[in-house]
Amino acid sequence: MAIVGLLLAAGFSRRFGAANKLTQPLADGRAMGLVAAQHLFAAIPYSIAVIRPDEDELAELFTAAGLHVVRCAPQQQDMADSLAAAVNYCTDIALTVTGFVIALADMPYIDASSYARVVHELEQGEQIVIPTYQGQRGHPVGFAASFQSELANLHGDSGARALIKKYPQAVRLVDGDDPGILVDIDTIDELKQLQR
Repeated sequence: MAIVGLLLAAGFSRRFGAANKLTQPLADGRAMGLVAAQHLFAAIPYSIAVIRPDEDELAELFTAAGLHVVRCAPQQQDMADSLAAAVNYCTDIALTVTGFVIALADMPYIDASSYARVVHELEQGEQIVIPTYQGQRGHPVGFAASFQSELANLHGDSGARALIKKYPQAVRLVDGDDPGILVDIDTIDELKQLQR
């Protein structure tokens, strides 16, 4: 039985340009996606990274970081579809899951303690856990195992937001002191600012 980390890394990074942003270096020289994977793995040792079928470089990075790698089908590269692919992988290997923590590979500044805080709340019986910083909601988002079927059947590009909207009474907001839960990198300019 395990709480599983799901690192979503199958997007096309269209706003970033031709290069895969997840392989771009941060200020310390490590690839963005690798840093995100390492922080997730530090808090959740059983974590899965979902990548596009042709992303061999990312597969190597994530495997080296200790994550299991799932390659989504070509038609499953929207956020909700890749999330569903990861959840279905857990079902396929008969893994008994007690919860899921959904992480985004373009958010490398989330501290491992933020992942651990979400895990703790799930272990205490919370159903949907969202961290906040100075009143703003961020990532990662945790879901209890009771949502496994609905997560496995998501489609489109809205990710798990549909479930958060559907079950507002199940949401537990957890305040913390990690501004990294709000920092995602979508463009080259954003990356350059952070590299400085």
